[in-house]
Amino acid sequence: QVQLVESGGGLVQAGGSLRLSCAASGRTFSSIGMAWFRQAPGKEREFVAYISRRGVGTYYADSVKGRFTISRDNAKNTVALQMNSLKPEDTAVYYCAAREVESYTIASSGYDYWGQGTQVTVSS
Repeated sequence: QVQLVESGGGLVQAGGSLRLSCAASGRTFSSIGMAWFRQAPGKEREFVAYISRRGVGTYYADSVKGRFTISRDNAKNTVALQMNSLKPEDTAVYYCAAREVESYTIASSGYDYWGQGTQVTVSS
């Protein structure tokens, strides 16, 4: 079992930045792949970014590439999402997710554990 707790959401103006953090507990953090997803009102949950177990591989949705950066600290059992140049369309609840299988996937069904989510609101 893995427990995930997100933090760092909030309200920001367009063009601003936010940093989300996710704290993991329950098993060896360096053995799981980590990702961020988001879900806007009335829309399906969508993939944002993924980072491999040791942080060597990172993948991003086209909509956030060049603006968002995913990182992890295996010593502190945390994964972060640095979000820059935020746009109103980035407004959503952001979820941290963990995947026991090493391979990368953008499908939410491929993730075994989820946090409770943190709200990000970008005003125009």
